[in-house]
Amino acid sequence: MIEIKRLQELTRLRRLALSAQGLLQAQPYGRGLPGARKAINHIGYVQIDTISVVERAHHHILHSRVPKFKPIMINQMLLDGDIFEYWTHAAAFLPIADFRFSLPYKHAIKSGQTHWYKNRDKKLMAELLARIRSNGPLRSRDVETKTTKRAGWWDWKPAKKALEQLYMEGDLMVSDREGFQKTYDLTARVLPSHVNSQMPNMEELAAHIVDQQLRCHGLVSLKGLTYQRRNAELRKAVKALINERLAQRTLEQVQMSSGEVFIVETGMLEHPLPRLNNRLLILSPFDNSVIQRERLKALFQYDYQLECYVPAAKRQYGYFCLPLLYRDEFIGRMDCKAHRKTSHLEIKSLHLEQHRFAEELVITAFVDAITQFCHFQKCDSVSLTKVHQKHLSQRLHSALKPLG
Repeated sequence: MIEIKRLQELTRLRRLALSAQGLLQAQPYGRGLPGARKAINHIGYVQIDTISVVERAHHHILHSRVPKFKPIMINQMLLDGDIFEYWTHAAAFLPIADFRFSLPYKHAIKSGQTHWYKNRDKKLMAELLARIRSNGPLRSRDVETKTTKRAGWWDWKPAKKALEQLYMEGDLMVSDREGFQKTYDLTARVLPSHVNSQMPNMEELAAHIVDQQLRCHGLVSLKGLTYQRRNAELRKAVKALINERLAQRTLEQVQMSSGEVFIVETGMLEHPLPRLNNRLLILSPFDNSVIQRERLKALFQYDYQLECYVPAAKRQYGYFCLPLLYRDEFIGRMDCKAHRKTSHLEIKSLHLEQHRFAEELVITAFVDAITQFCHFQKCDSVSLTKVHQKHLSQRLHSALKPLG
């Protein structure tokens, strides 16, 4: 067990984690559509979220890693069979090469070991499946109506549930998307013929999870490896595999001063430190690097909560605060909203925490990041309402004035 006692050792762990996530290099996966393909293959998934205060999470996550990324590229990857849509700890786009590892959860739902909707309408599911089989793909909007004129012979709410149940059980896949309007088709017609669709056993699934998490996070905790996976058998298999690799000395453990234990590949801490630049990144609350809040706090001492789920009166930082990463530290958060009708980005609140960097460097990096963020949001102006650090308010307003 390696004990992390000095700042230098902690810095090494942080850079290892950020580099594995593709957040230190300017273009770790390349640019545009090829870069987006490589990015999702490396980080393992991109979470889908419906909140639209700023550009949606699945676009934001790739924007943070891939220069020249455009939101239409996700649907292009879906149409090209590079990715597929399913459930991880949440709705997500995943690499098509990982398709077979979605099968155990689908089987668990279909067999009744776990539930998606507690009460399945099997008759309606069979009718919908037969219609899709004979008439082709079905859009979700075709069943999202309370009238009988468009849907014909079914009621909209049960039909929508039946479609989602068929999708979660694996009979259907999402073949196309228009925003949040999904098109469903038979898995046999959507899944590319070259993709491995053999059900993995528990040991194969455990190995896939461990290898993927080490690749995209650099260091992992036993708890984090099965984040939001409520499967006792899987957790047991993952723990057994970790113990086996620790015994073989292909993995080793590091312990933080606070007691948290992380697992890394043996010798990883002796590798040269990844280089830093002076970029500031504005991340999504659902970014792969911050979604495990306990891990984030243990490694970066960054206590982060998405407050849109908190009653307004109890919010400390704002409805939809975005984490701010500068070099290898999380230095603050920003609550903002993109007003699309006026192409204006409103920064409602900016909170910078104590950090070790020169304020001028941070302000310059922040303005550069906001400039790029505005372009991503299709906004051509920006305003700043509140700065928690009052001594920085005038300097920040002056620095942002050319963008106003």
